[in-house]
Amino acid sequence: MRVLIADDHPVVRSGLRQILASERDMVVVGEARNGHEALDLVRKLEWDVAILDFSMPGRSGVDLLKEIKRERPTRPVLVLSMLPEELHATQVFKAGAAGYMNKESACEELTAALRKLANGGKYVSPMLAEKLASELAPDADRPLHETLSDREYRVMWLLASGRKINQIANEMFLSPSTISTYRSRILKKLRLSNNAQLVHYAVKNRLVA
Repeated sequence: MRVLIADDHPVVRSGLRQILASERDMVVVGEARNGHEALDLVRKLEWDVAILDFSMPGRSGVDLLKEIKRERPTRPVLVLSMLPEELHATQVFKAGAAGYMNKESACEELTAALRKLANGGKYVSPMLAEKLASELAPDADRPLHETLSDREYRVMWLLASGRKINQIANEMFLSPSTISTYRSRILKKLRLSNNAQLVHYAVKNRLVA
């Protein structure tokens, strides 16, 4: 199995390599340090499964995942994140991921998850499976942030993480005025008035570390 790794932390990439090196049927064919490198390797290399960090410099998160799936629609992608999987996985799966895993679980579950994905399956943890099942209930109460579009969610997360309007505009290749428009929509949907309330909401709902 040819595995592509995209993560901006050298220690994480090294750890993933060590896990995969112990498996006779797995080999790392490429490593990317940011979203731009990841897209370049996705296009240039032959790979079977990709491991993608949810948050990297440059293009990242849902936008990067969607671009990868446009380039290689049949190849499965496993998203890794330090953020709680039960809070972000819905957005990730909607964007085309075949699995979502908290980085803390990688040592125990990574290789089994990759084999499942390579065989056409999906990977979800027991906690995430329970959340997804509850969301299917007709009377399920959904948090307000789940009403956001993928791009609105990304802008919300970046704002709550402390990014400024201009920084987000550069990262997402959009104009500052467009980001300001997204900010206004987000505040309205979340029933908030300013960035301070947005940060409080994100911390309260464990959307940011």
